[in-house]
Amino acid sequence: MEANDSNTVRTAERSGFSQSLERGLSVLDAFAGMHSTLGIAEIAREVGLNKSTTHRYVNTLAVLGYLHQDPESRKYRLGARAVEIGFAALNSIEITRVAAGPLQRLADETGFTVSMAVLDGPEIVYIERRRTGQDRQLDLNLQVGSRLPAYCTALGKVLLAAEPPAQLRALLDRIDLARRAPNTITAREHLLAALDRIRRGAVAVNDEELTPGLRAIAVGVRDRSRRVVAAINIAVHTTGWNASPDALMRRLEPALRRTAADISGQLGFRDPTG
Repeated sequence: MEANDSNTVRTAERSGFSQSLERGLSVLDAFAGMHSTLGIAEIAREVGLNKSTTHRYVNTLAVLGYLHQDPESRKYRLGARAVEIGFAALNSIEITRVAAGPLQRLADETGFTVSMAVLDGPEIVYIERRRTGQDRQLDLNLQVGSRLPAYCTALGKVLLAAEPPAQLRALLDRIDLARRAPNTITAREHLLAALDRIRRGAVAVNDEELTPGLRAIAVGVRDRSRRVVAAINIAVHTTGWNASPDALMRRLEPALRRTAADISGQLGFRDPTG
């Protein structure tokens, strides 16, 4: 009797369910993560449909503006309408509204690119990014919505350090600590030691761990529950300022921490130490 009741509930829950809409959304979802451009065969493999069915969904989404096909490679990327929806969703998040002004002021004050990100599994997702006219050296084609591995970024290490031990272990089990740049941390015990220092109040540092020539420092942003809900960073390319990580921190850490405290305060965080 209980099994029949359970089946009835599931049937009722799905009575208005559209499989076609689900498949269309799964095509868009295939572009999440590190996949910025995909061909029909790749999309079909991601969503588990045959090429003919996949092509029909992809063509519909392209006609509606949710996907855009590159005329040369014939591959697809997210179109303007999908990006607009993404931006609208991000803009509805309180933290981006609160952070926009302080981050722009930080970028203007320091002359360097400033970003904010949140953790999504083993990756970070950029939710705010502010540049200044003085900073022309940093161009990694990053924007709001871009994703990067958490383990080799200052932003990501701040967010990983804030995870409870069990969740952190589960996340690290999903991460391939591949070498991406001269100083990428590829040993799990070394990464755990770095996260422990961050957890105890140290600034997270990316010293050419993501890509050659890029350095960054990051700290966390907390909400009223005292949780680290996001991280902000200042990124510097060595072609613009070839300072050591220590010099970078001496000059930029106070302003970075002040900005994080400003945003956290606006989110309701109250430092118990005063």
